[in-house]
Amino acid sequence: MVLDPIALARRAQAIPPFIVVDVIDRAVEMQKAGEDVIMLAVGEPDFPTPACIVAAAEAALRQGKTKYTHSLGIPPLREAIAADYHRRYGVRVTPEQMIVTPGTSPAMFLVFSGLLEPGDEIILSDPGYPCYQNMIEYLGGRAVRVPVFEEDGFQYRPEMIQEKITPRTKAILVNSPSNPTGNLLDPERMAAIARLGPLVISDEIYHGLVYVGQEHSILEFTDRAIVLNGFSKRYSMTGWRVGYTILPPDLVRPLQKVQQNFFISTGDFVQWAALAALTSAGPEVERMRRTFDRRRRVMIQGLRALGFGITVEPTGAFYVLANARAFSSDSYRLAFDILLSAKVGVAPGIDFGPNTEGYLRFSYAVSEAKIEEGLRRIERFLKSRS
Repeated sequence: MVLDPIALARRAQAIPPFIVVDVIDRAVEMQKAGEDVIMLAVGEPDFPTPACIVAAAEAALRQGKTKYTHSLGIPPLREAIAADYHRRYGVRVTPEQMIVTPGTSPAMFLVFSGLLEPGDEIILSDPGYPCYQNMIEYLGGRAVRVPVFEEDGFQYRPEMIQEKITPRTKAILVNSPSNPTGNLLDPERMAAIARLGPLVISDEIYHGLVYVGQEHSILEFTDRAIVLNGFSKRYSMTGWRVGYTILPPDLVRPLQKVQQNFFISTGDFVQWAALAALTSAGPEVERMRRTFDRRRRVMIQGLRALGFGITVEPTGAFYVLANARAFSSDSYRLAFDILLSAKVGVAPGIDFGPNTEGYLRFSYAVSEAKIEEGLRRIERFLKSRS
């Protein structure tokens, strides 16, 4: 019997791949075949999750905290998040203004699905994290890209955002420190963006990983804002899948209903682990931050010595977006040539937007020894090409 092919929804057919994951998948295949590959493409800390967090999860499991929780999240965790935002930024939010989600990407899904009617627009930076655009368009919205430039440290120019605002604009999305650039948005620009009128969505997942300057929450500048945040990056908890969103009060109940239908609630014992992260992991987090800073300086110095362009040094997250146009204007091909020939995984700039074709993103979320060996291999590869 011949079966008809399964008809996929157009949105499932149209969603583009996350190219960084294509690089990672190919690198994994090479490693399985016995090749020694150094990964400088992955935005994942190589540190183990701090011991106090693991101990809190173990204690919660022994206490039977393995059931559904309140759909907003356990009250002690939401209270701790509110206290953390008051301590770090001087802003006051209530535990009733937040939803704890199984990762920051689900928080993003809640927010975009709650805001967007077909054809509604959200303004994004170019370059920016590719999953923003993919998720917006999957949900029927339209991502409007605003270019940001190397000479500005890849910061928004508020006047260029203003030019893109239309009656269909639902929000402006900011990400500081940024993926893929590692740069901070300065407070004057954040304040100017907050004054433009639309809701501001602020992805603050890399807060706490800043080495020069100071990160700012959008809530310091306006209440007309949504925060996305989580525990993956700062606390080395990528596999734990716990994030949250802080919302204006009138958005909480509608998005809570989306949470109830799609995710029910976030894992009970994982939320208790996240509580320990906020209340007990400070010394270990600071140790990780100092180590990332050393790696950052090694990466920047090494890339510049190889001829990559870095006009403004990145000061947050664990990425360097380096201008590779001296070597190639095709970042996808260059990234895969480096992977296949030098056995080093890097992320092609085109994954993050058309404005970064000809760039490569390097992650320093690995040891200094691996960074230095990766740079040596890239140096040999570039010399062989010339």
